[in-house]
Amino acid sequence: MKLFYIILAGLAGTAAMSSVIFLLSLLTKRILRIPLVLGTMLLGKTHSNGGLSNGLSTKLVGGLAHYTVGVLYAIGYLALWESGVGTITASWGMLIGLGNGILAMIIWYFFFMIHPRPPHIKLERYLIEMVFSHVLFGFVVTYVYYHLTHVEYPFWQ
Repeated sequence: MKLFYIILAGLAGTAAMSSVIFLLSLLTKRILRIPLVLGTMLLGKTHSNGGLSNGLSTKLVGGLAHYTVGVLYAIGYLALWESGVGTITASWGMLIGLGNGILAMIIWYFFFMIHPRPPHIKLERYLIEMVFSHVLFGFVVTYVYYHLTHVEYPFWQ
């Protein structure tokens, strides 16, 4: 049951992170949408002017890849907790989120460096915002997982 709960928590964390990034992208008019950037790069569909692809396949592949990675990160959280690293608390969730945000930043940086045609975006800002969005991800994953495993409402019994 723990695996099922952490998968749900990973989906919730990814949805929260994606929603905040999407809203930030709309408010600032900057390219921040992780699924679009990821889908464009994975499918090699960067436009000749460096723009992102907005096609359905780009959104599907990017979204699927992003949610898959989110679930894998969440499973990593569970592995850490089960091995005695940290506890299922908000502070630990945000701390682990910071750690996986730094890891994500490093991975994205190298992905942009080795990609034959990366999109033209302000990479430094994108990477910094990614770190902070992973702190939110860590909080939501921990919050959802905690509440799924510590049911205190008679409705669920």
